[in-house]
Amino acid sequence: MVEAMSIPVTKTGHSNLDKVDFKHLGFGKYFSDHMLEADYVNGEWTNVNIRPYQALGFLPALSVLHYSQTIFEGQKAHKDEKGNIHIFRPHENWKRMNRSAERLAMPQVPEEIFIDGMKQLIELDKDFIPSGYDESLYIRPFLFATEETLGVKESSSYKFLIITGPVGSYFSAPARIYVEEKYTRAAPGGTGAAKTGGNYAASLLSSAEAKKQGYDQVLWMDALEHKYVQEVGAMNIMFMIGDTIVTPDLTDGTILNGITRMSLIEAFEEKGYKVEERKVSIDELVEAYRTGQLKEVFGCGTAATISHVKELKYKDLVMEFDVDSMKVSADMKKYLLDYKENLHGDPHGWLEKV
Repeated sequence: MVEAMSIPVTKTGHSNLDKVDFKHLGFGKYFSDHMLEADYVNGEWTNVNIRPYQALGFLPALSVLHYSQTIFEGQKAHKDEKGNIHIFRPHENWKRMNRSAERLAMPQVPEEIFIDGMKQLIELDKDFIPSGYDESLYIRPFLFATEETLGVKESSSYKFLIITGPVGSYFSAPARIYVEEKYTRAAPGGTGAAKTGGNYAASLLSSAEAKKQGYDQVLWMDALEHKYVQEVGAMNIMFMIGDTIVTPDLTDGTILNGITRMSLIEAFEEKGYKVEERKVSIDELVEAYRTGQLKEVFGCGTAATISHVKELKYKDLVMEFDVDSMKVSADMKKYLLDYKENLHGDPHGWLEKV
């Protein structure tokens, strides 16, 4: 077992903190000084260390380059008014990463490496945590195959890394969404519920075509009939139909079990809203829009928290929404952001102190 404080640390000789423009952070633009690294070799985790953020050396036969055995997570750490640092629900990310690992025939990442190592890394680079509202230190744990082979099989060795960087809001404006009917993100029995790079690679062409038409994201439909709503490219999706919060269920294994999605369902129910996790057809949404019952549409995820949808295009129908009237989801976004800033006293036990 690896204790958090026993992880060897090699500190950088020159910090990049002065290169960060904290007034214009963007997303994924800056990286902190250090990274956590661990190797899985001969059935054991070894070489657990924290060292300066730097290039990795590898040979052309590296297994991940050919067969895409790679998974990742996305998390955030915030600094509250007293300077305390908290990570939002990191154990849920750890559990989800290991579910992804199981689906892709990869080894489980131990809690003491994922959680304790993450805390030590964040403490080391805490000066990179921005202090602005809805700003945070983004945390990216990832695992990939490192065996040098061209044989089609699960790798015998893997590398686990955690890198971090200061970020601002991911989506700065309400989204325009295009309903995808040609391409498919995931099918039952596939890897849709795993957070693996291949899922995102398969979405890029559709996203690029949507952007050519002026849209920000695509809304994926089911693989069999292209009838039932799945998720948006970078987020889960929710709808307020009448007075009910509705979101696609996870039973087919085609949708990512989002940590923000999970948290929103709990929070909505606590505040007295009826929440339904079920199949949602595009025809139902069209009918609800035409009758005035489709009150709010919003995506949710770690990067965005909640991103309102101002336009949803399906075939020749362009559904337009007044984002300023979406009070329910706007209030919930503020609730979650305040929660991450430790302004609610952590009644759900969602904050992990560093």
